[in-house]
Amino acid sequence: METVSENKAFGGIQGVYTHGSEACQCDMTFGLFLPEEAKDGPVPVLWYLSGLTCTHENAMTKAGAQVWAAEQGIALVFPDTSPRGEGVADDEAYDLGQGAGFYVNATEAPWAPHFSMWDYVAEELPALLTDRFAIDPDRQGITGHSMGGHGALTLAMNLPGRFRSVSAFAPICNPTAADWGQKQLRAYLGDDEAAWARHDSSLMMQKTGFDGPILVDTGTADQFIDLLRPEALAAAVAERRQQAVLRLQPGYDHSYFFVSTFMEEHVAFHADALYAD
Repeated sequence: METVSENKAFGGIQGVYTHGSEACQCDMTFGLFLPEEAKDGPVPVLWYLSGLTCTHENAMTKAGAQVWAAEQGIALVFPDTSPRGEGVADDEAYDLGQGAGFYVNATEAPWAPHFSMWDYVAEELPALLTDRFAIDPDRQGITGHSMGGHGALTLAMNLPGRFRSVSAFAPICNPTAADWGQKQLRAYLGDDEAAWARHDSSLMMQKTGFDGPILVDTGTADQFIDLLRPEALAAAVAERRQQAVLRLQPGYDHSYFFVSTFMEEHVAFHADALYAD
């Protein structure tokens, strides 16, 4: 692992690091904010998964999360959204390939050799973080935006006991029934739609739910709301009678202005769960 940069921020350190990834078979970059409390021992951690076209850097610089994480004594992890580099498959479209990993393990050509973002986020990067940094693996929460909100919800519901809380900003809620999802799931996982289900938070809500608090915000003026399908997740939550707070925020769109507006509430939401006895 190599250090790209480390900057003091809100009493803690915002770092950027690269390492060779076995899961993705290429070099990967991630951001990590460690609050001042990490000097004295392991701290809770909140994962932030970014959306289409983003790298580790977008949320790190635009979401305004560090100030609230520092206030709560929580670490923040900003993984990349896909493998990158020479020899890694890509596509001319913005919603497939590099920048659009969709947090799945691809099984189809040409994606399979590198696009194992599920294993990277669920297994490899957590092991690296707990080995190298003062991170408490027993106190984890996860959040994300858009494609990253999809990843946060599906990881939380597929990995019972891993995360104490999950939240999302404008998540892709029902990708098996929307253009943002069907295209990518078919490309990465093939035509067997049964393999898609674990990557659809509305279907996973019906099947397993989540043993913990859920918070989801979506803007009513989101230009992609028909692709996000928040109503599908709401119906699944109601059907399961799952504990969840699903909010439609009047006038907000899909941008980081929306994300940063509600970031304080999301960090506080996770802090309540991460510090609960």
